[in-house]
Amino acid sequence: MKPLPWRVGELARRTGLTVRALHHYDEIGLLRPSLRTPSGHRLYERGDVARLQQIQSLRMMGFPLEEVRRLLEGPGFSSQRVLRLHLARLREQIARQTRLADRLETLARHLESAETVSADELCQMIEDMTTMEKYFTTEQLEELRVRGEQIGQDRMQEVSREWAEIIPAVRTAMENGTDPADPRVQALARRWKGLVEEFTGGKREIERSVAKVYQNEGPALEARYGNVPDAAMFEYMAKVFAAMQK
Repeated sequence: MKPLPWRVGELARRTGLTVRALHHYDEIGLLRPSLRTPSGHRLYERGDVARLQQIQSLRMMGFPLEEVRRLLEGPGFSSQRVLRLHLARLREQIARQTRLADRLETLARHLESAETVSADELCQMIEDMTTMEKYFTTEQLEELRVRGEQIGQDRMQEVSREWAEIIPAVRTAMENGTDPADPRVQALARRWKGLVEEFTGGKREIERSVAKVYQNEGPALEARYGNVPDAAMFEYMAKVFAAMQK
């Protein structure tokens, strides 16, 4: 390995950049070599290489050259901070790619189980997955995926049938003005709570995210699937759960 300092050609070879790019960085004042030979050839020291790493990290994050220079010249901008920013951006990209892979997996399973899938069905699947991403973190979506695998398709169908009984019964109680302390309503609440905890694994943050989905997307979900809880039902059930604590 040739020891430092390196000429521009050596630095280009070692980093995969072009000599032209390094010349351009020098011309715009983004990366000036620390030394020059008597004949004017550029010589790069370790500090120059470290700055080049910062430049390339910021470039990979999408910053234009002028913004890269502004950031590097700002007070307290260290190599460690650049690396942390780059790592954070890479993790975001990985998370996006993971979500995309999950979408494609879901679509593949759907296509395998059906002879034909209409454009409307495909759009519906995309909309459903996009809605989930609005309310759940990547970690929560992964937890829900694992829970679904643990529960299994047979149990999921049983749960759907239970909800099909509970939700209309709760809606009827609301319409009749039934007292939240009524034992019949509280029995429904215990079934409701059990199903929610089974689905979420008892994670309160996931439960809150689920509630937000129905509260904010309720009308659309009702039109699409029918028989889903709305904001008024969540408010009523909150009173039932509060009455159960007395």
